[in-house]
Amino acid sequence: MLESGEKLGAFIVPTGIGASVGGYAGDASPYAAKFSEISKLIVNPNVVNAGCFSGINSNMFYVEGYTLDRFFMGEINIKPSCHNKIGVVIDKAVPEDVLNVHINTINAVKCVYGVDVIGYEVTDDEVGVKFKVEENNISTGSVKNIETMLDACKKLLKRGAEAIALVCLFDNPEDDNLDYANGIGTDPVGGVEAILSHYISKELEVPCAHSPAFTDYQIYPELVDGRAASEYITPTFLPCILLGLSSAPVLVKNGGININNLDYLVMPYDALGSTPVFEALKRNIKVFAVKQNVTALDITSEKINSAIIEMPDYDACLDFIVNNC
Repeated sequence: MLESGEKLGAFIVPTGIGASVGGYAGDASPYAAKFSEISKLIVNPNVVNAGCFSGINSNMFYVEGYTLDRFFMGEINIKPSCHNKIGVVIDKAVPEDVLNVHINTINAVKCVYGVDVIGYEVTDDEVGVKFKVEENNISTGSVKNIETMLDACKKLLKRGAEAIALVCLFDNPEDDNLDYANGIGTDPVGGVEAILSHYISKELEVPCAHSPAFTDYQIYPELVDGRAASEYITPTFLPCILLGLSSAPVLVKNGGININNLDYLVMPYDALGSTPVFEALKRNIKVFAVKQNVTALDITSEKINSAIIEMPDYDACLDFIVNNC
């Protein structure tokens, strides 16, 4: 519980594992929003990112995955913030027309929402991002020159940035998962996006999130599943991460909010083999596994710990927390 007397929860949906809720484009946002009504809520970007939309609200803390692990391990605390100064790193491989679309996007978000973007840096070399979906439906990938991205981040921090938005060029993902638009399978780019943001979070200890850029930025004219729709009606996914990073908590070693303040953790039913789950159990923090949300993994409470509380759906989990936590 927080010093204010409010509950503190964490609502996590790992990226790149084909989650039936949260595995697409902001489709976990309505569920997370309900939990944020009864407590302050830590969310990973995957929960609320939705292209030109965002499910973030003022009762949520937007925390990247690597930092989440460190928070749960008690190695770092989070301090509520607002109006963070954001620097944007753009992959040198991004063509000029695509770059212009992203600059227009930055200016639009600044104008409409008052987000403080101090500027952008183009990497000295191409980052070289590759992605794929493995046979087990887990999204993964590789990065050829990740250090050039780090160098650009450091330049932005020297210019006064307090949070970093990453924009790297990706190949068109449609051929890698033809069914994604129909709400089937795994987001092909989610796994390697996590590699990029985890690396910068580890090296620099600042709020960070990634938005892919594609050379084909035309609006998709066919009907798609609603869970993926926000990705098909925008030429860039940058708005959601700028909105999330604007109010992302800063990372501190002392003070702020720490793992001892956490009251509960909500996870997909079969994605329980992670640091947050193990650390929460170690600290006797209630962990909920929601059967409504299944993934490409098969790591259930039976394989982890019988203390994990299984719930049929998010509404039942919410009711339980309200009445019993």
